[in-house]
Amino acid sequence: MDAKHRIDIATPLLDWYDHHRRDLPWRAPPGELPDPYRVWLSEVMLQQTTVATVRPRFTEWTRRWPTFADLAAADEGDVMAAWAGLGYYARARNLLAAARTIAVDHAGELPDTESALRALPGFGDYTAAAVAAIAFGRRAVVVDANVERVVARLFAIGVSLPAARKPIRAAAASITPDARAGDFAQAVMDLGSAICTPRRPRCLLCPLQHACAAQAAGLAEAFPVKKPKAARPHRHGTIFWLQRGDAVLLVRRPDKGLLGGMRAFPTGAWTDTPPLLADAPAIADWRMLDEQVVHGFTHFTIDLAVAVAHTAAASNAGEWWPVARLDEAGLPTVFAKAADVVRRCA
Repeated sequence: MDAKHRIDIATPLLDWYDHHRRDLPWRAPPGELPDPYRVWLSEVMLQQTTVATVRPRFTEWTRRWPTFADLAAADEGDVMAAWAGLGYYARARNLLAAARTIAVDHAGELPDTESALRALPGFGDYTAAAVAAIAFGRRAVVVDANVERVVARLFAIGVSLPAARKPIRAAAASITPDARAGDFAQAVMDLGSAICTPRRPRCLLCPLQHACAAQAAGLAEAFPVKKPKAARPHRHGTIFWLQRGDAVLLVRRPDKGLLGGMRAFPTGAWTDTPPLLADAPAIADWRMLDEQVVHGFTHFTIDLAVAVAHTAAASNAGEWWPVARLDEAGLPTVFAKAADVVRRCA
């Protein structure tokens, strides 16, 4: 698009944003720059997580750790427990690592350019662009799932994802203004959330309908073009609930890998075939419960049998956690589901 068309996109969209923007706890009023810490934290929390889920968790997190310095000084176990239920735990480890890097190498201040941000732990291209634009007003091309959808429709980009991401980014760059780049990025996100939705987009209410090629063709829902999803692999495993008195055995998962560093119940291997009791954490009179845990991760789904036993023996394999306070352990969702199964069935 030429410069004139770019203005035709930015001006009506920013006007719409000034009147219809979402009121979110990490945002500043239109035209003002927000707290970089809150912008960064919100962007990380919102990756593959909904605003409705993040809002209360963000409020509690910033009450507990309101600044980079506070987070940098936090205990890793506390941070990981506070992250439970927000998805990939590697993001929480990167949050802590980045906060400590900022405290030591940047005098507690977040760098304000994309290139410097990308050097921090956990900052990919998207996060660096979003923080540079929203927190510091830098002109940066910010493309999340909402932006991807809006731009694919504006330009009727017929290439299927993921190959479409390169032309979508180029198209997004062509309409990103020099002024109010952060507000513009958030405006496109809000438009995708409220108007240009994946299904049944509300095109008659859209401030950009005059410029939308997909809407003009009556094909808005056809974009972005997606390849059929491949079926996710399915796995099986066993979760072991070993109780001693009023406490249950918890272990720390390895730092590397899925749910790394989190407290969890002991498990056997997660394999393609139904599980056995060979990987039980202790010799005991194990009983398999009738109900299983069914859970979906990003790249696979899993059925987990739940085995229950009681013991009087000590164990050096983990920590004995009071059953009555299990909600305070920060268990990942899949293991919280297992606790619910035990409460119902044991």
